[in-house]
Amino acid sequence: MAELRAVGSPSRRTHTIGEVINILRPEFPDVTVSKIRFLESKGLVRPDRSASGYRMFTEDDVQRIQYILSEQRDHYLPLKVIKSKLTAWEHGEESPVSPETGPPPEAYFSTSGVSLTTSEISRSSGLSRDQLAEVVDEGILVPTELPDGSQSFTDADLQVARAVHRLLNRGLEPRHLRPLRLSAERQVDLLGQLAAPLLRHRNPDNQRKSAEILADTSQASAIIQETMVRSRLRKLLEH
Repeated sequence: MAELRAVGSPSRRTHTIGEVINILRPEFPDVTVSKIRFLESKGLVRPDRSASGYRMFTEDDVQRIQYILSEQRDHYLPLKVIKSKLTAWEHGEESPVSPETGPPPEAYFSTSGVSLTTSEISRSSGLSRDQLAEVVDEGILVPTELPDGSQSFTDADLQVARAVHRLLNRGLEPRHLRPLRLSAERQVDLLGQLAAPLLRHRNPDNQRKSAEILADTSQASAIIQETMVRSRLRKLLEH
């Protein structure tokens, strides 16, 4: 990642936009004049103008653009987030704390490959056949439909089914779990946007990076959600 200079150390040498392209192209082959103009239009870089109106970029401007492009390429950050990081840096507010590392995607998304019949998941989870059917109807469990008309469930489905059984045992009904499904679907939509640019061009490298992003953000989201629920329930008990 490109390092930004400390505020207050401007360089006297300037470059035209064409020269900036030539400087950046070895590291960023896709950079174009339009891209740099777009960054300027979004307030991410502010080159001076010559007497004849041409953009003149300082060495600091070039480093700033390198930083922006690196953040996009290496961390897939949207420009809005990069701009806020630059603003914090300019005001000496950028946090020195690096984010925690999420779980390896191989472990996070791994499955045992177990396949359970309707009878097996019902028996193992404690759900009755009728309860299981209702949970499937509500979209809490989405089994695989087999050619013979039967259904197949995974080990992950069994985990969900056992958790559902606990909730039903406390007096809830399958229809009451609908908000949990909707919340999960909204979370998938939100986090999926982070990996969408990579998934448009599927190749092993992009697939790996997508999996890392989704494993990391999914776990982080789960921590936030569980902590917020626990905190609010604690307040409920205190009243």
